[in-house]
Amino acid sequence: MLNIRRWAVAIFALICWAGAARAAGSKPPLTLDEFFNSVSIDQVRTSPDGSAVVISTTRPDWQHNRFRSDLWLYRDGAGLVQLTASGHDAGPQWSPDGRWIAFTSDRGLSEAESKDNADAPDDKGPKTQVYVISPRGGEAFAVTHGDESIHTLAWSADSRTIYFSTRDPWTKEQQETYKKEWKDVVQFRESERGDTIWSVDLVAAIAAHGASPEAAVEPKKLATTADRVGELETSPDGHTLAFSTVSRSEREESREPYGISLVALSSGPVEPARRLIHTLAEAVHIRWSPDSQHIFFRYDNGNPTGPYEDPQSRVYWVSVTGGPASGPATARWGADFTGSLTDYAVTPQGGLLAGGRMGTERQVYFAADPASALAERPGWAGAYGHLSSAAHSSRLAFEYSSLDQPSEVYLAEDLDHLDRAKPITTFNRLFTHRALPEGRPYRWKADDGTTVEGMLIYPPGKLGAEHLRMFTFIHGGPEDADGNHFEADWYQWAALAATDGWLVFEPNYRGSTGYGDAFALGIVPHIVSRPGKDILEGIDALVKEGIADPQHLTVGGYSYGGYMTNWLITQTTRFKAAVTGAGAVEHVANWGNDDTTFDDAYFLGGPPWEAEQNYNAEAAIWQFGKVTTPTHVVGGSEDIRVYVGEDYLLERALHTRGIPSSLLIFPGEGHSLDKDPWHGKIKVREELKWLDKYGM
Repeated sequence: MLNIRRWAVAIFALICWAGAARAAGSKPPLTLDEFFNSVSIDQVRTSPDGSAVVISTTRPDWQHNRFRSDLWLYRDGAGLVQLTASGHDAGPQWSPDGRWIAFTSDRGLSEAESKDNADAPDDKGPKTQVYVISPRGGEAFAVTHGDESIHTLAWSADSRTIYFSTRDPWTKEQQETYKKEWKDVVQFRESERGDTIWSVDLVAAIAAHGASPEAAVEPKKLATTADRVGELETSPDGHTLAFSTVSRSEREESREPYGISLVALSSGPVEPARRLIHTLAEAVHIRWSPDSQHIFFRYDNGNPTGPYEDPQSRVYWVSVTGGPASGPATARWGADFTGSLTDYAVTPQGGLLAGGRMGTERQVYFAADPASALAERPGWAGAYGHLSSAAHSSRLAFEYSSLDQPSEVYLAEDLDHLDRAKPITTFNRLFTHRALPEGRPYRWKADDGTTVEGMLIYPPGKLGAEHLRMFTFIHGGPEDADGNHFEADWYQWAALAATDGWLVFEPNYRGSTGYGDAFALGIVPHIVSRPGKDILEGIDALVKEGIADPQHLTVGGYSYGGYMTNWLITQTTRFKAAVTGAGAVEHVANWGNDDTTFDDAYFLGGPPWEAEQNYNAEAAIWQFGKVTTPTHVVGGSEDIRVYVGEDYLLERALHTRGIPSSLLIFPGEGHSLDKDPWHGKIKVREELKWLDKYGM
């Protein structure tokens, strides 16, 4: 009976493979150039009445060696049009009356100035300002003209005022005094400043612009904070402005600066901001409830009023009537949900609409109140993101993708008809005319009995094939997961590797999200050795089942995927080639240079002097005497998320041992290669060459 069942499974796989091969054969393969012309969807905002959607995108500008940021507008009856064309526009927000769209931009600079200064500190380079544009047409115009770049903005409830934040401005005399004393010397901490929150009258700005395009309206100072403003959000009743705070240096070094504060928007004297809740890490994506009684926020570090930890992302709300003295009243939405809440929107009735990651799927979930369970809404298999509800309509806009469906924006009439949503963009239509890879989830048992899952992505037309050369492609984070979604950039290039003939194995190792908090926290304090076992055991299972060819195994990853790659080549000699980027090989220097020191210390059990054994036991560098794998290394010259010195240290170890190696350093790039599209393209081009050269 068992043999008959095996034959049936084999015949079914052959039929699927043959059908897939015929379908793939009718389309040409994806090329490197096409892959890197993909459009990234950054933000989706539904108009208050649900009749329009504004979309922010990023795409490469090969001629000017930079990425373009543009705004697009979909309107009922008019379709999709490009709203702005400067290539410097982002962060769109609808006015509550739907008459205006505000956004931030450093437009007006030359292409060279913008590229050279894109990551400059606030006292150098371009000054990002607030612009507004009518969705009915016309040109955008600036409503701010300050000397400091604007971090974030929010509309007043009556659409007559725009609030925004900047670094505390210095007078001309202060600037000259500082320059005279310090020249070009950088005071690492002493020169850091907090923020000021301002308001500008839109009616006055419109009148001034009508008189002269260069006319400026003087903004009014509303509040100051010793920290940096993360987000601003005005209450629907118009009485209160909420803002979240982060470290003014944007480094996670202290537990003090984080929280949510309130500013009363009365007609009388401005009152000092009131701290509503103090959190031990950043409160993200703050949103008011429709009745102005609560503030929603996403929190990635456990209980916002409890000890710091690194489980899966959650959504909470806090009552605005509380405060640190009385103890803020907070509640977690969907407390029984075992997955990770990646993003969310608030419905007009005050319910929570959340994108939830469970395993390899990201679906839409809904709860009417904090006590209710999150219920999955019927939809398509794949990944939903950028959920955006309308304030006065049942309509919902979102981004959707799957392995064989490229990312586009969709509009649904209501929450019950997600599977009838219509696409309103065709940014990545080209990919639907190419032979894309197909994939499926894969599960195996770890040595401690834990079930671990990942994705297998097959070369086009080879779904279900066996004895394939395999590339183990490890995601970063570690608080992330791979699954049924579309991938097309320098960081996620599994589709290109599969097109090149590789079976791509994407393991969701211990530490990944979508499998429960205990699974996510299962790497403490063994931050590479425990997930390393999970990955190697997955490879063993694939080889044993005859899916992967043991003579052609390769491995790679970036960021935490780089950490894991660097560790795995010290644990086995079975990999014929490795490609790694922005991954540490030790943890002391990286902790000292990282801008997110909290998670390093949390995962390893404390700072280096308190957890010396863990820092050394989980460091790949001490085991490099066993490495034989030819390894290709990349890094950004300005990376401080994972100190670029780790890339040099890795290359030096490989070179000293006489192991084939290569190191590419991308000038001006930080951890994310988002300055020059050529850098990401060259990165992947050379990584594919390396895999083919040594892994074949």
